[in-house]
Amino acid sequence: MSEENRVGSKIRQLREAREMTVEELAEASQSSEELIQQLENGALVPSLTPLLKIARALGVRLGTFLDDMPQSGPVIVRAGLSENVVRFSGKTEKPRKSALEFYSLASDKADRNMEPFIIDIHPSPEESHQPSSHEGEEFIYILSGEIEIFYGKDVHRLSAGDSIYYDSIIPHDVHAAGKEDAKILAVIYAPL
Repeated sequence: MSEENRVGSKIRQLREAREMTVEELAEASQSSEELIQQLENGALVPSLTPLLKIARALGVRLGTFLDDMPQSGPVIVRAGLSENVVRFSGKTEKPRKSALEFYSLASDKADRNMEPFIIDIHPSPEESHQPSSHEGEEFIYILSGEIEIFYGKDVHRLSAGDSIYYDSIIPHDVHAAGKEDAKILAVIYAPL
């Protein structure tokens, strides 16, 4: 399975295992049927918020889309060796390019409640900076570069060494500030 379609294949597998139609999954996740079909076919780079809603509709954690062989003991990821990467788009109308690259730090940990990631954030067009929301909480620590976070009506600009913890039910958007890449450690909690 190609890396680009890993998420789409997992969505299809989970949907079919639950005997759900594309239409039923679209309705349950408040998404369009076209979005579900494009994700499953690998024709679209997913945005994080719809993916969280799809995971919830399927009754799984976000990390399930990255899981291969879950373990019950501790999971160790050596520096620079996270093999599980998922690329997410910004929120443009027809995203075909990755704005975010998520490197999972716990993809093989069974029954986890948090999703820790190292995320490379690439500059994206301003029109893609549209806040969205989902249940849960997020913690972000900036490793390098600068990011800008739209959070409700506020805008926060953070640099290396800064952190932020927030309720993700408030509409938010995380993007690179300016034209340079940024790297963050993010821990996402989204209840099932």
